[in-house]
Amino acid sequence: MTQHIPRKRFGQNFLIDRQVVADIVSAIHPSKDDLLVEIGPGMGALTRPLLQVVCHLHVVEIDRDIIDHLRGEFSGKQLDIHAGDALKFDFSAIGEDLRVIGNLPYNISTPLLFHLSGYAGGILDMHFMLQKEVVERMVAMPSTPAYGRLSVMLQYRFEMEQLFIVPPTSFRPVPKVESAVVRMIPRQQPLIDRCREELFADIVAAAFSQRRKTLRNTLLEYLKPEDYALLEIDASLRAENLTVLQYAAIADYLSKE
Repeated sequence: MTQHIPRKRFGQNFLIDRQVVADIVSAIHPSKDDLLVEIGPGMGALTRPLLQVVCHLHVVEIDRDIIDHLRGEFSGKQLDIHAGDALKFDFSAIGEDLRVIGNLPYNISTPLLFHLSGYAGGILDMHFMLQKEVVERMVAMPSTPAYGRLSVMLQYRFEMEQLFIVPPTSFRPVPKVESAVVRMIPRQQPLIDRCREELFADIVAAAFSQRRKTLRNTLLEYLKPEDYALLEIDASLRAENLTVLQYAAIADYLSKE
């Protein structure tokens, strides 16, 4: 396959900038025996340089034409191809201490990040290229415009850092937006106990469901006026004003009631 036509339904934008590829590989800093999983390898822009360092690489790919191309270029000894949708893939089936990487399709990036967060216990780190706006939301601090549900739901599980920005001209076809590379490292001790995660997620979703309203209104189902005093939280604040630890405190408080 000499020229693969990128498919809109898979959100395909292939990385073609060699310097950006080198910068990503440098950021990952792979070692020979790392258990690496690449999501959406595409035409192998990252796959090739990674295989120059690691003994073996796992890839998750949904496009059958690309899968055929990868099988033609790489041996089974080098590359383990998992054909299918990354949103439904069981990453724990590969093993423990995974290092996950990828140029994630814009159209599924948020649900895929939530899917991967469920495997955080078996992951060492993750390096992704995403739409810059998404990365800004992921790493945003409280009381800033970008801070929202995505920020809270990822920050309680991961320590995250935006590494560098990638211009649209680094891709084929050229997207209309800038991209950024982010590093995600699972927290050794999550800020929420597993038994409270569902309650925590519900509280965060409710708080951000109507951003312009105060907590007094958005969390009416969960907190009474006197609860705010006990939690030392101002009920007149909005969702974006609370830290991740304050959301964790609310979930902890309600689970004990």
